Amino acid sequence: MKVLIAGIDGYLGWPLAQYLVARGHEVAGIDGLFRRQWVSEVGGVSAIPVATMHERLTAFEERYGSPLHFRQGTLLDYDFVKTCFREFQPDAIVHLAEIPSAPFSMIDQQHTVLTQQNNVVGNLNILWAIQEVCPDTHLIKLGTMGEYGTPNVDIPEGFFEVEYRGRKDRLPFPRQAGSFYHLSKVHDSHNTMFACKIWGLRATDIMQGVVFGTYIDEMGDDRRMRTRLDFDQCFGTAINRFCCQAVTGHPLTLYGQGSQKRSFLPLRDSMQCLALAIENPAEIGEYRVFNQFDTCYSIDELAQQVQLAAGELSMDVQIERYDNPRQEAESHYYNPDRQKLVDLGYRPTHDVMLEIRIMLSDLRDYRDRIAAHLNAVVPDIRWDGTRRQSQILRTTIPPVVSSTKETP
Repeated sequence: MKVLIAGIDGYLGWPLAQYLVARGHEVAGIDGLFRRQWVSEVGGVSAIPVATMHERLTAFEERYGSPLHFRQGTLLDYDFVKTCFREFQPDAIVHLAEIPSAPFSMIDQQHTVLTQQNNVVGNLNILWAIQEVCPDTHLIKLGTMGEYGTPNVDIPEGFFEVEYRGRKDRLPFPRQAGSFYHLSKVHDSHNTMFACKIWGLRATDIMQGVVFGTYIDEMGDDRRMRTRLDFDQCFGTAINRFCCQAVTGHPLTLYGQGSQKRSFLPLRDSMQCLALAIENPAEIGEYRVFNQFDTCYSIDELAQQVQLAAGELSMDVQIERYDNPRQEAESHYYNPDRQKLVDLGYRPTHDVMLEIRIMLSDLRDYRDRIAAHLNAVVPDIRWDGTRRQSQILRTTIPPVVSSTKETP
């Protein structure tokens, strides 16, 4: 298949290109390279050094024997989007080109508007360009499990059957976004569903859990093929941030009680799931939703697993609990469904502890680089519209570490 990846320079986009080419697909990519700028703006840096796009493209051609079709540009430029679609004529488009950060969207008015404009308008331009240029193309749009919020009922895959006043219907499951970023993803979902309804487009909306991990096998040993891994307060998601802190000896930053539950999956499993969605396209006029994750944990459980894995590798790690800068339920029910990708063949690979140990071993090579940017870790972006650093509530003592060390 011919697959175009929007956002190919990102954490998911770059490994996905390698994963798909290794499976025999032809891949093209577009990217504005803005993620590099946004991370720098908030004082962060990728823990793993990221090659320039020119270096990446050179390495890709050397490894796979043919060039990767790449165009630099923004999805906000509608003529650019249409030209790329017309030139490549993709069978599938994977849309990863959005600002993926709740804290970034909550910094101030400018960042809220930037996030919503980039995400909502960019997605609308993709929908219109598909309709005008390649209407049979299958869109795989990356959503987030965060669109659902934390309802006090089970979370289905996009739709549920409801009975009200004696009548029944199948309706989209209500979204309860927790940030302006998550709201932008909700708008994307609604716009995509509407486009499928009125234009007969085909789309798969991926409600993805939090992805963690530094490596997939297709990267090989060439460091130019490695993907980025962020650990700052805006773009560093929970396990990735914890592992980066652990290798430097910085206490793990846990927000509030840490009892918030979320869904997670390793980077290598995200690649597997996205490939399954691409290779099993939606029908004409179909808008379908896949919940994409491996398992659910509380943030406190994850911090303790990182602490334990670090101890097995002779790293003494503490956990510091900060007052929560976000406005979210600390304790809540959380039970999402995950069946459609399983039916297509998804099988989880590594368990969480094994993947964490692999990450910690990998990230030790970059501890000095990470340590130089730890000032971007402690949160000061707050949901109440102010900027003040969160305060430490309590520090936990590391557990006693077994004398038997396990190295992946």
